[in-house]
Amino acid sequence: MSFTGFPVAALDFYDDLEVDNTKSFWEAHKHVYQESVAAPTKALMAALEPEFGTAKVFRPYRDVRFAKDKTPYKTHQGAFVGAGPATGWYFEISPRGTRVGAGFYDADGRRLAAIREAMADDTSGKALDRLLRKLEKAGFEVGGDQLKTSPRGYDADHPRIHLLRRKQLVVGRPYGFEADAIDAGLVDRVREDWRALKPLVTWLTAVEVEPT
Repeated sequence: MSFTGFPVAALDFYDDLEVDNTKSFWEAHKHVYQESVAAPTKALMAALEPEFGTAKVFRPYRDVRFAKDKTPYKTHQGAFVGAGPATGWYFEISPRGTRVGAGFYDADGRRLAAIREAMADDTSGKALDRLLRKLEKAGFEVGGDQLKTSPRGYDADHPRIHLLRRKQLVVGRPYGFEADAIDAGLVDRVREDWRALKPLVTWLTAVEVEPT
């Protein structure tokens, strides 16, 4: 199946699901999810696979075992292409439209220490800083969870303390929900932005250590 875009029904489905996140709504509209959300997402990822690799298309069900919020269904559809442990490219469609990103979203103590060591290094750290500034100038947003204080072992006046505080590093941008954010041309738009984000993924995979 080739990617021909997302129908407006995909956005409408998630609009309605945010209002009525129940099993009865889901069962009555599951065919809309399968035809308007799941199938186009898989087709989009298949079109990108030759260059970036196989994507994981996330399940629509929330894990509510330890969550205060017991609503059973996610109000977005995500897909992730891994290049390393919790590192790679991301795509999402939700009521707010589509968006893309790349970076790392999780790291254990050893991996985070290795990433921070590379950030602190004058050569690799400065290279990352330049790359992030370049991406911001191109319209990307830099985000992810971060510490409020300095991580242990690093001074608050370190020239890259803004990087060292990060527990996650995700760079991306929203496309919205206009026609050019969901139509057949979306595949070219995602491909172009994922290519622009490849140096970030390469930097992260080069400095990370395998999880224990």
